[in-house]
Amino acid sequence: MRNGCNRLPLCGKLPDAVEELTMRHCLACFTLALILYCVGARGQSTSPSPAPLTVIRAGTLIDGVSEAPRKNQLIFVRGKRVEKVADGSAAIPSGSHVIDLSNATVLPGLIDAHTHIFLWGEDPSKGGYDANILKAGIALRAARATYAARRALDQGFTTLRDVETEGAGYGDIEIKQAIEEGTIPGPRLFCVTRAISTTGGYNLEGYAPELDMPKGAQLVDGPVEARKAARQQLEHGADWLKVYMTHRSWVDKEGKLVSQPTLTVEELQAIVDEAHGWQKKVACHAYNGIGLQRALDGGCDSIEHGLEITDAQIAQMKRLGTWYCPTLSPYYDDWAQPDTLEGKRDRARAAVHEISFKKALQAHLKIVYGTDMGGIPWTEPIAQEFKRMVSMGMAPMDAIQSATSRSAEMLDMKGEIGVIAAGAYAEVVAVAGDPLKDIGELEHVRFVMHDGSIFKNEIGK
Repeated sequence: MRNGCNRLPLCGKLPDAVEELTMRHCLACFTLALILYCVGARGQSTSPSPAPLTVIRAGTLIDGVSEAPRKNQLIFVRGKRVEKVADGSAAIPSGSHVIDLSNATVLPGLIDAHTHIFLWGEDPSKGGYDANILKAGIALRAARATYAARRALDQGFTTLRDVETEGAGYGDIEIKQAIEEGTIPGPRLFCVTRAISTTGGYNLEGYAPELDMPKGAQLVDGPVEARKAARQQLEHGADWLKVYMTHRSWVDKEGKLVSQPTLTVEELQAIVDEAHGWQKKVACHAYNGIGLQRALDGGCDSIEHGLEITDAQIAQMKRLGTWYCPTLSPYYDDWAQPDTLEGKRDRARAAVHEISFKKALQAHLKIVYGTDMGGIPWTEPIAQEFKRMVSMGMAPMDAIQSATSRSAEMLDMKGEIGVIAAGAYAEVVAVAGDPLKDIGELEHVRFVMHDGSIFKNEIGK
């Protein structure tokens, strides 16, 4: 009993002591948490200092969307974006970096919607197309693609839609990554990766049948294979898909251009359905005839080349809102001899192409600028297509918009690229002369700003 009574007071005091210690501990923890919270909140409330302001004085501004140029404009650039565009009399904050292009014509960065950075020309005397795949290893091809990307940017093309690697797999995605991480200079890339055709529908061809030759595109047969190829390419980062709806072309006995069709409507529909499910688009290489009709019936988003388009097909494109990327230049140079089958084909291609382009202009189809660079050597001027378009009746401002705001819309970047306006990426180029009087001025870009950083400046102070 005594031992029990002696324990009772102790048992009664212990909880009080523990409770006091616990309360002190909790109060200390609360106080520390409150201090840390206040410090953190104070740190979060402190806004980061704004990026430095660059102001470009534009003597003449072609903004990519307006139908007429504007004189004496100021372009305010902060970070990667255009902050505002104002009249030349607007105040410039002290400390701004001012670039004087008051004696130049300033435009948005140009967009080429049809290139091949992994192709190095197709000169028959140097082995033609096949030499690209058979005689250049992937390291050499990647080095050449790096050169092509830099050359595009140097000429004022700040965005490319690169429509397949021609046997270089997913190399375009990795070139894009290298550009984005700052390892190499280059434009914004929209990549197609491998492209898709059918058995008998793409190079390499003409070799011994027992040889398993590499192909420039991924070949499929049937809707199941077509959908799987689409999924594979999308999984590996394709921004667009490209399909070859025609392959070889020749002149028949009546002198008409004929093109071999490739994918069926059902095969194309599987690809388009898959791409659209990923919110991506499908470009269709299509010369004419059955293959071009299948491209339209299968729901393609853009027709590439479109050498011979009938009136009914133009009406269908107009109704569907299909984009047209004509790539005129490759079909007017380096014709084979006129007395050969290839020479007759080359001349027939050019003849019908001009007619189709003029019909497309008259119908107000949505035309975007594309050169097929890569098929054309990258040493040639990328802006050469402008002269060709204007010579066939396109107004200079219309041609410029085909390479700026219109291509941006096709690429789902309306208002972000292809325009100089508040909120757009700071993609700015300049030429010394007036491209509305001489469209050839665009072959001599003297100033290039890409994502707010100056890449080239041969004219501004």
